[in-house]
Amino acid sequence: MENTTYIALSRIDVLTRALDVSANNLANVNTDGFKASKELFSDYLVHQKGANTLPGDKDQAFTEDKSTYRDHLQGPMHTTGNLTDFAINGEGYFAVRTTQGIRLTRNGQFHRRMDGTIVDGTGNPILDNNGRNLVLQQESDLLSAASDGTLSTQTGPIGIIGLLTVDNPNTLVAEGAFLLRPTTQTHQVARPEIRQGMLEASNVNAVSETTRMVEIQRAYDLTFQLIQTESTRHLNAIDKITAEASS
Repeated sequence: MENTTYIALSRIDVLTRALDVSANNLANVNTDGFKASKELFSDYLVHQKGANTLPGDKDQAFTEDKSTYRDHLQGPMHTTGNLTDFAINGEGYFAVRTTQGIRLTRNGQFHRRMDGTIVDGTGNPILDNNGRNLVLQQESDLLSAASDGTLSTQTGPIGIIGLLTVDNPNTLVAEGAFLLRPTTQTHQVARPEIRQGMLEASNVNAVSETTRMVEIQRAYDLTFQLIQTESTRHLNAIDKITAEASS
């Protein structure tokens, strides 16, 4: 196999990864609080050794899939009117208690459990700024939220929604569509800003993501055609050499 094919295969590997990432973004275009993923690729040169190396062919460029990262740009807000829906304007994440520990999320679609605990869609309790569960004592409680996250009912305040953040959001590890596992120290947001009755939509741009998928697919097809052309050329060369040797 010649170097042309090796280089093309490295490109195929990268394009396959890019297609998977883009497809996952599109699948979550309607997931509240979802943050789009981006790929981080790089080209690197390999120095060719040997006395028969032609001028200009000393280095060959390969493509490497380095990693993926999340675009933490805030998504648009939309009104729901539900008293237990909250959107974060600015930095920070809601903290929820899961069976695996504390997780962060931008998805503020919560509801009241039978025992009064405010939980997310999978039943994880949302935490206050002291790490405790937020609980509505009575089913008839009329919940209101101040912009700083202070929750109150007609009987008075019940707690403050805890908003946590980390120094580098790219250290957060995704778990599912909207939960993030912190791998570094978290701390409270200094100036939290919360909107009640609203949710933050996904920051995926469906039109640009679809266009990008088409571009990736075209690049994949062209690269694959190159591999097939090289394979055909090799086979023809082998057939010709075999024919000449036997004549």
